[in-house]
Amino acid sequence: MTLHFSRTHRALAASVGMATITALAILPGTASAMPAGGAATKAAPAAASPSLSYVVNLRKGYGHADRVRRAIEAAGGTVVQSYDRIGVIVVHSADPGFATAMRAVRGVESAGATRTAPLPAQTTTDVGTPKTLSAEEVRAATAGAAAGEDPLEPLQWDLKAIKADKAHEKTLGSSRVTVGVVDTGVDDTHPDIAPNFDRAKSVSCIGGKPDTTDGAWRPFTTGGSPHGTHVAGEIAAAKNGVGVTGVAPGVKVAAIKVSTQGGSFFYTEAVVCGFMWAADHGIDVTNNSYYTDPWYFNCKTDPDQKALVEAITRASRYAESKGTVNVAAAGNESYDLAADSLTDPASPNDSTPGDRTVDPSKCFDIPTQLPGVVTVASTGAKGLKSSFSNYGLGVVDVAAPGGDSTAYQPPQAPATSGLILGPVPGGKWAYMAGTSMATPHVVGVAALLKSAHPHAPAWKIKELLKEGADATACPDPYDIDGDGKVDAVCEGGKRHSGFYGAGVVNALRAVR
Repeated sequence: MTLHFSRTHRALAASVGMATITALAILPGTASAMPAGGAATKAAPAAASPSLSYVVNLRKGYGHADRVRRAIEAAGGTVVQSYDRIGVIVVHSADPGFATAMRAVRGVESAGATRTAPLPAQTTTDVGTPKTLSAEEVRAATAGAAAGEDPLEPLQWDLKAIKADKAHEKTLGSSRVTVGVVDTGVDDTHPDIAPNFDRAKSVSCIGGKPDTTDGAWRPFTTGGSPHGTHVAGEIAAAKNGVGVTGVAPGVKVAAIKVSTQGGSFFYTEAVVCGFMWAADHGIDVTNNSYYTDPWYFNCKTDPDQKALVEAITRASRYAESKGTVNVAAAGNESYDLAADSLTDPASPNDSTPGDRTVDPSKCFDIPTQLPGVVTVASTGAKGLKSSFSNYGLGVVDVAAPGGDSTAYQPPQAPATSGLILGPVPGGKWAYMAGTSMATPHVVGVAALLKSAHPHAPAWKIKELLKEGADATACPDPYDIDGDGKVDAVCEGGKRHSGFYGAGVVNALRAVR
C-alpha cells in the first residue's frame, strides 16, 4: 500500500487514502481550508510573455564571465542576475534555441531552461496586513494550558517527541542565530512570529534577483500560501503567552521567498538566489521544504536538467562554505530514494507531465539529494515513519515529527490531532503535515546547537545533529495501516537506517 500526500511540494494539504484528516484546521473554527491538488493535475501558469528563464553556468575559474555575458546578449538573452562568486548567470530569452547556442560558447560549462512553460507575470511587492487572532479567541480554544506554557502548547505533541519542552527549561536559543525560511513567504505580522522576525535579512527571490522592497517577503495577499508562515512558526514561534511555541523560540527567523503565486512553483533561479542571499547575509541555517520545479528528479543526462543541478549545487555549497547549514525535506511520496529505479509520474509539472522511470542515484531530487544538505524524513505521534514520508538508506540523515493521519498514529491527550500545529497568515493557527513540517524541527534543533556553539562551522553542526539524535531501530514489519501487508521496507541498523537515518533529533541533548 502506498499513500500519497499532495505533491504541492512538501506539505500535506489533502486527506490520506480513505482516512480523512484535517490538513489545515484553522483555530479557532473557520470554514477556510487549504486546496488540495497534486502537481500531476496542476494547470500550467498563464503565459505573460513568450520568454523562458535560463541558467548559464561558467566553467570553473569563472574567468570568462564578461565574454559569456556578451555572448548571452548576442544570442538574444537578457541577463537578470549574475552570481559571479559561483559562476551562475540567470537569463531571460524568447529564443527556443538559446540554451543550445550557449552550450557551444567558450567558457560555458552548462546551460538550461529552468521551466517548460513561458514566464508568468509576478507580483513581488505585496504588503498585506493579516488580521490578528484576538486573545479572547485563543483563550477559548486553549483553556487548560499549564503554567509556563503558551496557550496552544498542550496540543504540540511534537515538542515533547524531541524533548524541546525540556530543552526550553535550559535555553530558548540565542537571538544572535538567524534561520532562513526558503519558502512561500512569511507573515511577519503574526503575533507568534513578529517578536523574532529579522526584516533586514528577509527578501523575495522570485525571478532570481533579490527584492528587498518592504514586505516583499510576505505571502501573496491573493492566493498566498500559508506554508512558509507555518514553517517559520514551527522553528521560532516566540514563547510569549500567545499561540504556539517554536523548537527554538529565542532565535531569529528571516523569510526568503522563492515561490510563485500561491506557492505553486519553486524554480531554479529563485532557489539559487535564496541560497546566495543566505550565504551573504549571515543566515546560520536554511529550511528547504520544497523540491525545485518543474522536475521532481533532475537527470544529468538531460542538458537542461544537468544545468539546474549544477547551478543549485554551486549555490548550496557556497552557502555552506559561509557557515550555513542547509536542511531539506525528503518528500511525501513514500518513495525509497535508495531504490534502483522509481516512476516519476508528474514531471515536468508546469506543462505536460508524463510517467518516466528514473534512477534516483543519477536523477536527483533537489535540494533534497544535494551534497552536504541534511535530508529529513518524517515521523508521526507514535514515533514511526509517517505513512507518506520518503526514505532511503544513505539518503536520509535524520528524522523528526512531521505528523501523520490520526487514524494511524494518534497522539496522547491533551493533543487531539496527529498533525503539526503552527501559525498561518492572518493571526491564526493551523494543523498541517508532511516532511515540510518535519524539516523545521531539525532546523530548530540545529539553531539550538548553533546557539550553544556559535563559532562551530556548518560541518560540525551537522555532525552534532546526528550524534545527538535518538537512534531508532527499523520497525519489523512496517504495517502502518494494520492491514497485514508490509507498506515499506526499512534497511540498515539502529544507528543508520533508511527510515530514520541517524535517528530522531533530540533538542534537549543539543542544549546540554
